[in-house]
Amino acid sequence: MSYLGPTIIDQRVGQRMLERRKGLGLTQRDVAAAIDVSYAQIQKYESGANAMSASRLWQMSIALDVPVSYFFDGVEK
Repeated sequence: MSYLGPTIIDQRVGQRMLERRKGLGLTQRDVAAAIDVSYAQIQKYESGANAMSASRLWQMSIALDVPVSYFFDGVEK
């Protein structure tokens, strides 16, 4: 299997990230500052345009106060 770019999983992770961020009342800038990236990068993560590395996903889980598994809720094998 070759990697061709973001997948449906990346889109789902981004959607869950967006839902949680809004639920906490945080802006994209707030989250960006918490994980030391630009707010434009947060936009790309949330839209599923960019995939997150495992370490970035870990940082995101800390910033949004959820377990890493939260981002994969609803994803089927």
